[in-house]
Amino acid sequence: MARRRSSQGGSKGRRYGRGAQKTVASAMRRAKRGSLKAGRGRRGSVKSRKQAIAIGLSEARKKGQKVPRKRRSR
Repeated sequence: MARRRSSQGGSKGRRYGRGAQKTVASAMRRAKRGSLKAGRGRRGSVKSRKQAIAIGLSEARKKGQKVPRKRRSR
């Protein structure tokens, strides 16, 4: 069976690579364990789930994995 394509744009492929997914999962595990640190100099502990995901994505970008660029604030 053939795949259906919508007339509007369509899929652009995977936005995040599998390597990035693993890096974020690793950061989430470290946050649960309490070994993931946040802030300048990595002193503070991670407070929320969203913060852990952001740190994981940042680490993935530094490694050069496929992650979209950060959105610019207006």
